[in-house]
Amino acid sequence: MSGSGAPEGDDYSATVLGSHWFSGPPAGAEAVTAVQPTPPEEAVTAIQPSTPAESVTAVQPVAPDRVEGSVLRFGPGVTAAMPAPFPLDAVMAAAPNRRRRLAGLRRYALAALVLAAVLAYLGWQRLGPGIEVRDVAVSTDPKGPACDSAADVVAVVATNGRPGVLTYRWVRSDGTRSEQLTERVPRGQREARLHLLWTFRGTGSFPAKAELQLVSPGQRTAAVDFTYRCVP
Repeated sequence: MSGSGAPEGDDYSATVLGSHWFSGPPAGAEAVTAVQPTPPEEAVTAIQPSTPAESVTAVQPVAPDRVEGSVLRFGPGVTAAMPAPFPLDAVMAAAPNRRRRLAGLRRYALAALVLAAVLAYLGWQRLGPGIEVRDVAVSTDPKGPACDSAADVVAVVATNGRPGVLTYRWVRSDGTRSEQLTERVPRGQREARLHLLWTFRGTGSFPAKAELQLVSPGQRTAAVDFTYRCVP
């Protein structure tokens, strides 16, 4: 080894220098490390060398250039990227899941709408407007009944096809009237036939009139005239 920094003499050895770093300083050398309990902002670590040739190294604390939450970042350099507040995979997966939920809600809404329409129709059929009378007509055989026989007087009541009950009475021209009678009309039936059997006996002729008085629903009347003839 040559140069102005190389030690002079035959005792210099690179091997001895290397063993110095592994085994410590030669015997008799004193190494003292002093740590002064000073505040963190003034902390200094002083190392006293074992020989006058060694220098003292002082480490001064470096103040952070900025504070981000509980993370302190020192000195210049590339700032590490902050982690995302939530995984990106979850964000990407949320959109398809939301679309699937909306599609499911639309299907359920359509099914619920159809079910509500069916229930409304059934409720209207059962609880909707009741029976209504559209027309009433009374008729019998225009020739009248034969001797000592009965005339069949028929009243035809046209309805709207809704179920319900007809309340009525018959009034005859001989001064008699029946009590209130009822006729139950089933769903879908748009016509009700009400019969009066009026029996005649004896000889001669008798002009007759039969009248139907509808009490409910609504009040209507209808009548028919005929003649009973019995000549011996």
